[in-house]
Amino acid sequence: MIIWFILIGIPMLFGLYAQMRVMSAYNKNVQIPSRGRITGREAAEAVMHRAGIHDVEIVEVPGHLTDHYNPMTKRLALSSENYHGTSLAALGVSAHEAGHAIQHKVGYSMMKFRQVIVPAVQFVSPMANYGLLIAILLIGLLGAKVLGLLVLQLAAIALAAVTLFHLVTLPVEFDASRRAKLELVNLGILDRDEMPGVEDTLGAAALTYVAAFVASLGSLLHVLMILGGVSRSNDD
Repeated sequence: MIIWFILIGIPMLFGLYAQMRVMSAYNKNVQIPSRGRITGREAAEAVMHRAGIHDVEIVEVPGHLTDHYNPMTKRLALSSENYHGTSLAALGVSAHEAGHAIQHKVGYSMMKFRQVIVPAVQFVSPMANYGLLIAILLIGLLGAKVLGLLVLQLAAIALAAVTLFHLVTLPVEFDASRRAKLELVNLGILDRDEMPGVEDTLGAAALTYVAAFVASLGSLLHVLMILGGVSRSNDD
């Protein structure tokens, strides 16, 4: 029980805290208008144009914090509140997504590697999510230890791939935020004394990626421990 709490419970609580933190930071800073009154769309466009990027489409999408950049389609999507918003939070998030577009243009290695492993991660994610449960049902209820052991091994491989994805995501997201904060000041979109609101918003968002990695790593270690125990019991 203690091991489960350390590997699963604590990361779960950390994830909940990260979600609460990002919502709190965003909701606070979305209420603070920037002095320049530039919209998120205009900020993203300015950041990309400074980097020589003129072929990325900026679109408005529904939802809350649904902002993302798709390197496959060269499409930068901003949620309505950030697309039209002029707040510190809106500008920070919009510039962050533009940071991903810059990474794509310059061939940032971690972003390229993440894109390479995305198809594999998408393929194995169902096993990562449900492999342990299936193995428990096979071994505990049906007594199929050999098949259950195989499922556990597949779950461990799947979780290793997902954990690697979350690990690679960390430098990608931190670098995009670094580029965003730098360009917001260099372009004169925000004054330096406005940057704490942006840093607060992006820092809280980054915490969610850290939480995702910690949760994935904890799940992987948990499955490996169970796998080791089942393997030893089969050898006895």
